[in-house]
Amino acid sequence: MFARIVDVVSSPGKTRILNETIQKKLLPILRVQPGFVDEMVLESDVEPYRVLSLSIWKTREQAELYSQKKYPALKEVLLASLETDPVVRTFTMASSTTRDITGQGGVGLGRSGQRAVTSAGGSQLKASNFP
Repeated sequence: MFARIVDVVSSPGKTRILNETIQKKLLPILRVQPGFVDEMVLESDVEPYRVLSLSIWKTREQAELYSQKKYPALKEVLLASLETDPVVRTFTMASSTTRDITGQGGVGLGRSGQRAVTSAGGSQLKASNFP
C-alpha cells in the first residue's frame, strides 16, 4: 500500500469552501481511479486553516499515475481556496489498524459502517461487542 498526503493552507475564511470542494469535486474523481483505496481529510485543531488530505493507494505506480494525469487539474480547482501551493508527500504504508488494507488484520469499520474485525486472512466479522 502507498499513501499520498497533500498538506494545504486555506485562505482565511475559506476552509469550509475548501472542504466542500474536496468532497464534491475531488472525491468523485478519486473513487474511480485505478488502485484508489481510501481518502481521509483532516482539519488541524491548532492551525485553523491547515488541512491534510490523505489518500491510500494499492501501489505506488497507481498513485503516481493519478498524480501525473489527474492531480494537476484538481490542484487548479483547489488553488482558488488556498493561501499557498499544496505540499505533497508520499509514503509506503507499513501498517494500519483502521482497515485491513495492509493484509495484517485489525479493528475498523466494515462496509456497512459498523465496527468490524478483519483477520489477516481477510474474513470480516461483526464487532458490535468490540470497543
